[in-house]
Amino acid sequence: MINIIISLAAMAWCSVLVSCDLFKIKEGDSESTSEITPVARVYNKYLYPEDLEGLTSEAINSSDSTDIAERYIRSWIKKQLLIERAADRIKFDEAELSRKILDYRYALMVHEFKQYYINEKLKTQVSEEEIQSYYNSNQDNFELKQNIIRGIFIKLPKEAPKIKMVGKLIRSKNLTDQEELASYCFQFATYYTLEDTVWLNFNELIQSTPLASIPNQEQYLKSNKYVETNDQNFEYFLYINEYKIADQISPLEFVRDDIEEIIVNKRKIELANQLESDIYLEAQTNNDFEIYSGN
Repeated sequence: MINIIISLAAMAWCSVLVSCDLFKIKEGDSESTSEITPVARVYNKYLYPEDLEGLTSEAINSSDSTDIAERYIRSWIKKQLLIERAADRIKFDEAELSRKILDYRYALMVHEFKQYYINEKLKTQVSEEEIQSYYNSNQDNFELKQNIIRGIFIKLPKEAPKIKMVGKLIRSKNLTDQEELASYCFQFATYYTLEDTVWLNFNELIQSTPLASIPNQEQYLKSNKYVETNDQNFEYFLYINEYKIADQISPLEFVRDDIEEIIVNKRKIELANQLESDIYLEAQTNNDFEIYSGN
């Protein structure tokens, strides 16, 4: 039955976007009538098509609009049922409830205004000098939680051709060999990373490979620069240019994105605080508020 109601509701909602008539809400045992059929009812509360206006934009197709309307109607029904049950079981302080609703409304208004102001004023570009300065001043906050490496990792199916040449190409510094390796991996590798200047999480890199069972990663990284291994289906090649052990300070390149995000978030907080301060000082100058001392 609910599916039928929701389908009718969605159709009614679509039609109301074309023509919206004036109507009276029918609630409880009142004799008021409505020119538009409600789309849902919970006890003596009714949901009408106009309540669904603005849920979607014109860019959304009718199928998606119907889905959104259906979800909204189900959500509305559940909320109304919970409200009725709460009112039945708990005696609410209506004055306190109204105060909390107003506080929440004002908090939403303030939040929206701050977001609007921040979006208008925020500079998201972070200079290299700012990143370097923050990194230098907060290195204790960038202690590594895992081992990381810079190097090359290739996972090849065992049936891939000319697998034996891969090890030679990996260790070669010749530009032609490096280009040949990149072309080969593009054609045959299941997974590969050739960006040997990028820091990688070692645990994530070797997950689901025979290397995942290494008992002492720190010792292994110290003792091995080039590794070839395999399992039943794949051949694995690992070449380590550089490594860092957990508990060491993270290299800047590994935390650069985190630092940029931290700096931008600090700017947001500063803008929000500055907005409050500016408005307060302006109002104080204009005598827009007073604080009365008690008698």
